[in-house]
Amino acid sequence: MKTDFGYFEEQKLGKPYDVRLLRRLYPYAVPYKVMLFWSIILIICITLLDLSLPYVTKIAIDRYIVPQTDAIKARLTKGPESKSRYLIADISDPEIRIVVNKYRELFTIKETDARISYEKLGSLEKEDLAVLRKDDFAGLGVLTAIFLVIILVNFGLSFIQKMIMEYAGYMIMHDLRMKLFAQIQKLSIEFFTKNPVGRLVTRVTNDIQNMHELFTSVISIVFKDLFLLLGIAIVLISMNWKLAIVSFMVLPFVLYASIVFSGRAREVFRDLRIKVAEINTRFSETIEGIRVIQLFRCEENNFHNFKGLNHENYLAGMRQIRVLAAFMPLIEILGVFAVALVIFYGGNNVISGGLSLGALVAFVAYIKMFFRPIRDLAEKYNILQNAMASAERIFLLLDSRSMLPQVAFGSQNSASNLNVIKEISFENVSFNYVPGEIVLSGISFKVGEGEILAVVGPTGSGKTSLINLITRFYDPVSGLVCINGRDIREFETSIFRSKMALVMQEPFLFSGTVRENILKGKKDLSEQELENILKVSNCKDFIDRLPEGLDTMLVSGGASISSGERQLVSIAKAFAGDPQLILFDEATSFIDSQTEIEIQKALNNLMNRRTSIIVAHRLSTIRSADKIIVLSKGRIIETGTHSKLMDKKGFYFKLNQLQNQTASASILH
Repeated sequence: MKTDFGYFEEQKLGKPYDVRLLRRLYPYAVPYKVMLFWSIILIICITLLDLSLPYVTKIAIDRYIVPQTDAIKARLTKGPESKSRYLIADISDPEIRIVVNKYRELFTIKETDARISYEKLGSLEKEDLAVLRKDDFAGLGVLTAIFLVIILVNFGLSFIQKMIMEYAGYMIMHDLRMKLFAQIQKLSIEFFTKNPVGRLVTRVTNDIQNMHELFTSVISIVFKDLFLLLGIAIVLISMNWKLAIVSFMVLPFVLYASIVFSGRAREVFRDLRIKVAEINTRFSETIEGIRVIQLFRCEENNFHNFKGLNHENYLAGMRQIRVLAAFMPLIEILGVFAVALVIFYGGNNVISGGLSLGALVAFVAYIKMFFRPIRDLAEKYNILQNAMASAERIFLLLDSRSMLPQVAFGSQNSASNLNVIKEISFENVSFNYVPGEIVLSGISFKVGEGEILAVVGPTGSGKTSLINLITRFYDPVSGLVCINGRDIREFETSIFRSKMALVMQEPFLFSGTVRENILKGKKDLSEQELENILKVSNCKDFIDRLPEGLDTMLVSGGASISSGERQLVSIAKAFAGDPQLILFDEATSFIDSQTEIEIQKALNNLMNRRTSIIVAHRLSTIRSADKIIVLSKGRIIETGTHSKLMDKKGFYFKLNQLQNQTASASILH
């Protein structure tokens, strides 16, 4: 039997940016590939719209606000005025001809065109200037309308794309969480003894939520930013490849900073995930053990322990902040430096006439836009690293093989369908939880249909371990646990567990109504059948006293009712399942005498005509058992009925004598 079940939290994980994690996440996105495809199409459209805005600005400047010098130079003679900018007006328009004639000394007329220097436009009255530039104003109006349409379309497409990605992201997160939850339910009991509840809660909540951000925020932004970077590079090169190369001179420094950042950020996020899990674990343990903490006045010590853990989380967070605080300003500085290069080199080209003013303005806008996705990618890298750290933990849990082997239903190795449990037998069974520490050794016995078997012995003798093997919470190290002569491992676990009921020493009730706890999903019971169950389980009296009867809400664990009442509810739940085999694990250990009588009556009703195995602490409750086995140090030392064992005057006899003396002493006091 494999015993090194699954403590996985502190394992050393893979190389930074393990592509295998992304490949493993891909199948969860496949069912929503159509939505993701359309999301990417929308991202491309949004990117094209974003790229068009600076170009519209360029057209507005070069065509309607300030004409290009190159266009003017073709009409001018070389000389000191060759670099002047002129407004060209068509005097074939009567309104324009009136304005030109009014300011005849300011214009140079050539054929149907009248030129006026931009420096002299200030000499015109506003009304005349409006007439002279009416085509420019009209063009600007059209471009403004186009600008607004682009913004509105961009908004609409962004809204649709966001909705699609959010829906896909939530569905992927839903599927991943359900698979993780299903995996957790399959894991062996031993796994849960080694991994605290808080750690597993972190996997199903925080880590899955990080996956949601990966599929929604990161994927959409990364695609958009990558398309935007590529689009900007193409536009800049097409506008002026020399200026583009100058502006790209800072990219090697950006790439180097990104590589350094990625290497440092991954380890920081791993540490943060571990610390969050440890905080959840400590907090969960505090809530569960609050009575012990308060009873033994451990509040201050527990507080300091939590404070130390919280401080470690703070230090891990500060390491993350230091990494981001160094990287983000560095990207900002490199972006500003790139803009400065564009202004210097492009400004000289504008002065020399090799570049239009509109092109320079568009270049500056594109460069600023170019570094915005780089900053976004850096910020999303923060989320991506966090998600990758979470993905590592999730897949460690999904990959855990800490479960008992199951036979495939209907396979040639599986046993035939189990209709009736006619016999439970142990054949030379040995078992341990930790290698080398024997719990059970050479255990053999049989229990026939309708028989009552009692198991007694001192604490630590292995009584509860017998129950764990029958329910197959664990498998034996050697020997066989059999049902109807077949190895229990040949049955599908759900088949034989559906025919068993376990009444535990400390029964656990779930949050919900009393009715839900008793029925536990069984909807085929009528109200009359439920009423009969309450009577034979001795639950009716105390349930009738509850504020809302069967519909009274219970908190987790059933803490709002007494221990004895919880035990009665668990017996009623066993009745509702109509089991063939009843297992009692010291069901009356912590119950007062009066409540014990009520529980014992309910147990007797439950055991009637059913096979029963009772782990008993109070020997007075098992005198009518068909067979009693006495365990000591993991071995059967005595077997027989109550009367025969008492006649032997062996270990069982001494246990009875000891309990009788203890009971007599309690009565005298």
